[in-house]
Amino acid sequence: MITATLCRRDGRYTGFRASGHSGYDDAGRDIVCAAVSVLGCTCVNSLESLLDIQVRMLDNRDGILAFELPEVPAEREAGAQLLLGALHQGLKDLQAEYPAYVKLEIKGRRKQR
Repeated sequence: MITATLCRRDGRYTGFRASGHSGYDDAGRDIVCAAVSVLGCTCVNSLESLLDIQVRMLDNRDGILAFELPEVPAEREAGAQLLLGALHQGLKDLQAEYPAYVKLEIKGRRKQR
């Protein structure tokens, strides 16, 4: 199973980690693993190429993708949150379609009132 974790702090996305293999099919034919990889990599590439935000790659080995969002200039914050929100939506959709293969977690602190 793939465990995908989105990190949040004070109401904003701050990072992402996906680990494991879905086991849906053999390596190279596993559409669930491919979908999670594409979502995560597209998010990183879009943050970097569209918003000029250099994410901190924490891990990028076989079966693991982890990154952290750095401090983002105010004028790019909404765009960064939109891209990470799209990653969240894509992962929710995958979990709904393949619940035995994808587990989505949200970790972090809530906004202080």
